[in-house]
Amino acid sequence: MPRRKDIWRCGLIPRPIEAVLREDMADAQIHWFQEEPPFSFLADPFGWHEGSAFHVFAEHYDYRTRRGAIERLTFDTSFCLVERRPALTEPWHLSYPFVFEGEGEVWMLPEAHRSGRLTLYRAHGRSDDWRPECTVELDCVPVDASILRYQDRWWLFYSPATTKETRLGHLHVAWADRLCGPWTAHSSNPVRVDRGSARPGGTPALIGNRIMLPVQDCRLTYGGAVRPLWIERLDETTFVAEAGAALAIPASDVPAYREGMHTLSACGAITLFDAKRIDRSLKGLALDLRRLLGGYAAR
Repeated sequence: MPRRKDIWRCGLIPRPIEAVLREDMADAQIHWFQEEPPFSFLADPFGWHEGSAFHVFAEHYDYRTRRGAIERLTFDTSFCLVERRPALTEPWHLSYPFVFEGEGEVWMLPEAHRSGRLTLYRAHGRSDDWRPECTVELDCVPVDASILRYQDRWWLFYSPATTKETRLGHLHVAWADRLCGPWTAHSSNPVRVDRGSARPGGTPALIGNRIMLPVQDCRLTYGGAVRPLWIERLDETTFVAEAGAALAIPASDVPAYREGMHTLSACGAITLFDAKRIDRSLKGLALDLRRLLGGYAAR
């Protein structure tokens, strides 16, 4: 039987994330990114405004080489693509390029657990020049680390890369006064154990008097859906949260991408997301066999 392959596609909604959560996402006006060549995709989109330019940083992945890299896509005011270029590559897999501003600088915190650590990168001059600034020391090697400035501290939400179960169903929290630490793990880690609402999946946001953390629903499949985790109380010793309903996956004019969603990120008046279809074709199996036989060179 052919091995299944998740194929992701990014979309953009010209509405702030609180409006997207409040309304029916299935009826939203969506600007879909162009589909990638067969057996490759863009996923994990995070936005950033740089002057008049709107950039989207996303994981580019090709099943032929099975190693992700970060690309930067620049859009005009009509959300037409005007430039695309590499932003960050490493010898290991990269994804989930969480971009944010803090301490007077612009930062990227990409998922890179195969490197055995979490590295914080700082932008130097341009948003395609990212250099390692420090290693974020935590109680485990994390996946999909998502950061928020809250009550004069930095708070980090992440899942341990230790096992499949912890990657999909455990939520950890840590806090620090400075981005490069020292970081203190929450005394109740894991603060949540639930495959349906634990692994981070986007930008935390303060909405009203609650923190909204997008989380993945991985009960049936990795990236099966995204739902908001409403954090009612967060401090050094307490974590109280309740999961909301899973978001409807947009259909629009690309009905094939209805089999999952695993990132929902906020950038001012714009919300970004990804959705997936599952490829079960014999061509996918042939690609795997060719790769095993050395038919594709590593990037």
